[in-house]
Amino acid sequence: MRLTVIGCSGSFPSSTSPASCYLLSATDPAGRVWRILVDMGNGALGNLQQHVKLSDIDAILISHLHPDHCIDLSGVHVAVKWDPRGWPKGPIPLYGPQDIHEYILHTQGLTMETGMHTEFDFHEWSHHEKVQIGPFTVEPFEVVHPVKDPYALRIECNSITGRTVLTYSGDTDSCQGLVDAARGADLFLCEAAYREGRDDHLRGIHLTGKRAAEAAKEAGARNLMLTHLPVWNDPDEIRAEAEAVFDGGIGLAETGATYLVHPRPVALEDTTYPATTTLKVIDKHL
Repeated sequence: MRLTVIGCSGSFPSSTSPASCYLLSATDPAGRVWRILVDMGNGALGNLQQHVKLSDIDAILISHLHPDHCIDLSGVHVAVKWDPRGWPKGPIPLYGPQDIHEYILHTQGLTMETGMHTEFDFHEWSHHEKVQIGPFTVEPFEVVHPVKDPYALRIECNSITGRTVLTYSGDTDSCQGLVDAARGADLFLCEAAYREGRDDHLRGIHLTGKRAAEAAKEAGARNLMLTHLPVWNDPDEIRAEAEAVFDGGIGLAETGATYLVHPRPVALEDTTYPATTTLKVIDKHL
């Protein structure tokens, strides 16, 4: 499984990165390449087209309905509906919280009578209800964030290179759902929008680097990649918070970078395989 960071800025785009958007790709045993998007935040649609044709997207997964995670779906709607060359395939499967259809309609001033069913094939998450998209199996876990139906997503991939697990936190504070979603993950892509000491009075919204690391440690994840850092966070400080807690591999998401998530060798126990060898940059477009 490959992870390409389309955007990773927290809460709104920075001068160098769109908000949250991640491209996952994998080749199934028949040799077919599958591509899914996880979140579609402010500014992501432009950067995305540097990496893949929009018509090659097999599905879009939305963690929750905040603009920095979903607002560029409005642009995808335009791209599918109004391209004068025609859209070469059917509606894009779109998975998200309840009311996702109505949310996107409002961005275009449309109504449910008009709908967007010719652009998107809508599916709503249900806690622990798995969905299959090619080699990807996606399981949503309820988490804690001040919006209706926020989810972390556990994404298992069975590709020609083996089985890998990536967990995406979405936006959340510490909770059991987050730990359960990240259990034994090869890569835990986790938000860290807050900083210890500065934001201690803000709970039920976001994680700090320390709290992200605590979740990774409890879950037995192999690698932790911190993301969703807003422009006022010092990445080195947030990473240092995590390093004081978690002894697995720790990295910071980089916009434009592609990472290869390696499968766990079946001959070794989960706890003995060195986590630091799992993740490497295989390409960058900066």
